Amino acid sequence: MIRHVTEVRHPLVQHKLGLLRDTKTTTADFRHLVDELTLLLTYEATTELATEEVEIDTPLERTTVRRISGKKVAVCPILRAGVGMLDGVLSLIPVARVGFIGLYRDEETLQAIEYYVKLPNDVSERDVIVLDPMLATGNSTAKAIDIVKAAGASSIVLISIISAPEGIARVADAHPDVRIVTAAIDRQLDERGFIVPGLGDAGDRLFGTK
Repeated sequence: MIRHVTEVRHPLVQHKLGLLRDTKTTTADFRHLVDELTLLLTYEATTELATEEVEIDTPLERTTVRRISGKKVAVCPILRAGVGMLDGVLSLIPVARVGFIGLYRDEETLQAIEYYVKLPNDVSERDVIVLDPMLATGNSTAKAIDIVKAAGASSIVLISIISAPEGIARVADAHPDVRIVTAAIDRQLDERGFIVPGLGDAGDRLFGTK
């Protein structure tokens, strides 16, 4: 296992992932499962957020509690499939700022082509969560991380539902400081650059396109 990669083996994650893979899962159920899985993965991805002690009054007495301190959070989904993961993160971190990174994969070269970027102005002052449901070749993901780093971000974690060993290696090689949190590390990529066994095209299954 490459350092800074967390494969979440919790039974709830594995159960929902199994349903997500199934060809019989409807578009509506697929969206709901992606939302739930992202919420569970976000719980793991945020374990290293710094906290500080704060004094408050409960209905019975004054006490000390812990709250998240330090930098705020920016969530950056990779268009288009990453958008399907956004609500899962925002349900836990509703105050997070949102940035969008538009990339598409050249089907011949498998390289990432940038077509749209809109990030929070203060992204350099925030902990950044990059969302990409399928970490396949890793080219798009590595490019997205290049983009947020160029904007000044230094604390970055990637949440991916399914990852291929090739994609993990690509991101780890380009960005060894970035932590990867994923629900599964699948066997390999096929000749088209798709993860197997995988779940197909996440964007098509999220939005009902072919």
